[in-house]
Amino acid sequence: MNAWALAALVLLAVPAPACLWVTSRGTPVHRLVGASLLSSVAGAVFLVLPQAYGRSSYQDLALVLGVLAPAGTLVFTRFVSGRPHGTRASATDT
Repeated sequence: MNAWALAALVLLAVPAPACLWVTSRGTPVHRLVGASLLSSVAGAVFLVLPQAYGRSSYQDLALVLGVLAPAGTLVFTRFVSGRPHGTRASATDT
């Protein structure tokens, strides 16, 4: 095991379970933060793994994850907001 693989293992062992714990418990805002942070950790793992194994295809996964993660955050926020489809928030909805 080289240093790059060890770095990927540390990223998977330390912050990933914490993100999963926050995502599974807490308020909707905390779950949103946990899911967003988990996608960032997964992207970092996919950037470290090509260095460990010499395979550049994992970098493509990191790029796709970096593009799709904000869209997933927006979809999650849409479903958590609880508003029916087609309605807009007004100044009196606070």
